[in-house]
Amino acid sequence: GYRADPATIDDALREREQRPRQRKPLEEIVFVADWQTVFSPPCELGWEARYQETPAEALPWYCPDLDPDFAAALERLRIDGGRILDLGTGPGTQAVALAKRGFQVVATDVSATALAQARALAEREGVTVDWVLDDILATRLKDRFDLIMDRGLFHNVPPEQRDRYLAALKRLLRSGGYLLLKCFSSRETRPEGPPHRFSPEEIQRIFGADFQIIDLHESVFQRPGETDPPKALFCILRNA
Repeated sequence: GYRADPATIDDALREREQRPRQRKPLEEIVFVADWQTVFSPPCELGWEARYQETPAEALPWYCPDLDPDFAAALERLRIDGGRILDLGTGPGTQAVALAKRGFQVVATDVSATALAQARALAEREGVTVDWVLDDILATRLKDRFDLIMDRGLFHNVPPEQRDRYLAALKRLLRSGGYLLLKCFSSRETRPEGPPHRFSPEEIQRIFGADFQIIDLHESVFQRPGETDPPKALFCILRNA
């Protein structure tokens, strides 16, 4: 079928038709072999569905320009060139903004649809970015980078896989290179959002053995038109 014009139906049905939709979690409706064994789909399937269903501008993590925290960090560290890895690039706006500043950017995501949309954005903006379908927890990347950006990926990593995340970062980031990390703060109490939120003490515990913490402060996830943006932590870490 195809979507019809809501104006063609009566008021009661139109209100229901235009009401925000929310899928039931797969663990409530999909099982394997018996009713006690919940189906656990690969994480990339969920992200792929999200990018297919929702325009980039409507995604809660959408930021049309370079996130102000990242821009300020680049200025503070006096970094104006080099190779950057943008993890979980999503709509690609951060990667494109960095390419406009003259950086050599590799941007990864687990969603092919997200990368296709990001590639189209780069073409419209006239910049070159190396878009790669990749999962940092099983990364196939071989190069080393001067700087790695994570704006909203880490807080989706399950606790039991954080060691794999850290090991990948250590391997991909050159000695003395910087990790710019932005994640949900434990001060954010709304149920919407990623499954994991962090305090400064938790960030220090998780990253302190492998990285020198240069800066760690409370911030927000800026979004166009957002009057009460989600609380975040922004971190500058150096590969020891």
